[in-house]
Amino acid sequence: MNPALVLVDIQNDYFAGGAMALEGMDTAAANAARALAAFRAKGLPLVHVQHLSVRPGATFFVPGTNGVEISETVRPGPGEPVVQKNFPNAFRGTGLEAMLRDRGADALVIAGAMSHMCIDATTRAAFDLGFACTVLDDACATRALAFRGATVPAAMVHAAFMAALAVPYAKVTGTAQALADLAC
Repeated sequence: MNPALVLVDIQNDYFAGGAMALEGMDTAAANAARALAAFRAKGLPLVHVQHLSVRPGATFFVPGTNGVEISETVRPGPGEPVVQKNFPNAFRGTGLEAMLRDRGADALVIAGAMSHMCIDATTRAAFDLGFACTVLDDACATRALAFRGATVPAAMVHAAFMAALAVPYAKVTGTAQALADLAC
């Protein structure tokens, strides 16, 4: 397997003080940074994905704002590719697939936000495109959701989506285990 790291939407608006702060984003970003450091050290391919909200009435990830910027925690280094997207699925309308294939990747390690939205959509699309996927569950974050008058806590939203991705879409594991597996 030839892995590539895909960091999805680790952008300022998802942190405390941002327009759409997520629960656990600091921890998720710190774990994503550990994965990023490991991929950089091994010279393995990696891609930063940045969401740009271009639809009318968008309230976060608005182009030209500080919130749309990739967090300094995982800031792209010189020459590291950034794929900009406008939809939850990072493959839709972007060159992400071609970029990964050009780099020889056939397996993806995926981290970022939101667990229930862009991580889910991107992982399912990657699986459908034939990539073997690993999702770093402790390097992803989300928020509470409401359904039929009930609030679903962020931890439960995250757990439900990680459980749903685990069969058959991805190996869902923690950052430490994934990096240990990568060292083999």
